[in-house]
Amino acid sequence: MSDLLEFRLLKFIVAIAETANFTRASERLFLAQPTLSQQVIALEEGLGVQIFVRRREGVSLTPAGQMLYAYAQEALELRDEIVGAARAMDRGEIPVLRVGLSTFINPDSVQSLQQAYTRLFPDSPIQMAGGHPVQLLQRMEEKALDAAILPLPVTGTNWVVSHVASDPLVVCMRADDPLASSREVQPSELAGRLKVFRDPETHPAAHHRLMEMLLEIGIRPEASCLAATPADIQMMVQSRCGLALVDERTVLPSDLTLRPIAGAKWTADTAFVHHASANHIALSILLRHLPKAKRTTTRKMPLRQHPLKPIQLELMA
Repeated sequence: MSDLLEFRLLKFIVAIAETANFTRASERLFLAQPTLSQQVIALEEGLGVQIFVRRREGVSLTPAGQMLYAYAQEALELRDEIVGAARAMDRGEIPVLRVGLSTFINPDSVQSLQQAYTRLFPDSPIQMAGGHPVQLLQRMEEKALDAAILPLPVTGTNWVVSHVASDPLVVCMRADDPLASSREVQPSELAGRLKVFRDPETHPAAHHRLMEMLLEIGIRPEASCLAATPADIQMMVQSRCGLALVDERTVLPSDLTLRPIAGAKWTADTAFVHHASANHIALSILLRHLPKAKRTTTRKMPLRQHPLKPIQLELMA
């Protein structure tokens, strides 16, 4: 069976499922009704699967037919997207893809995006713009950016969020810190010392989540040192301002080191995000080719929906 014939049969499934009638489906497909019926019967016999239940009052999908219908919709949509993109590339009409980058994402995520986009759209430019999550989300709302790579969580219903990376969250400390002599840090040892945090104003949802995670294991942090960039965090830790939490893959200078928190296997999660109304022709195809976050046994703390506790309000003030 040729690829062309397979797509044609998928169109048959969609038309019959959506009209619930062979006659109306044949009119939609500009095909004689007996020919359509014969083709579908041959498909069912070839697959060894009944796709449709035929009754006098109409046609309905079997459970197997429901699955094939969902696949047919997706396959036809992808085909149309790829053909449209190929034609746009041939005419040199793929616009610049404008991607925002949070300063707190791992460089590997940026490299993966660039590699995937270059492989799919080799002659199409990509433009990067740095910023913090609040800024980047606003720029996507304003159509000044097509997408962004951001730390999770991303709140709101207007976003398409694809989880692309998940890395352990660990304690950053000076290499000569007494805690560095242990393989892991007990939560009680962080009391009064965990002071260096990202500025809450740059990503309020992430700060909220982190505060809850810490409180659940009995840590009451003092957010007295607020950083705008990873370099700021490292500088503050080097300057003995306090300890910080960072992605385990963070590249550190020799005078800093990392240790996990005992009993708190948390992750720093990263996503490729775009607005639900974004219309760049490359986005849907690119999303299918971005690496997905690997599944691990690491436990993620839930983001609660109740109001912030007093201690959290103080920390965010």
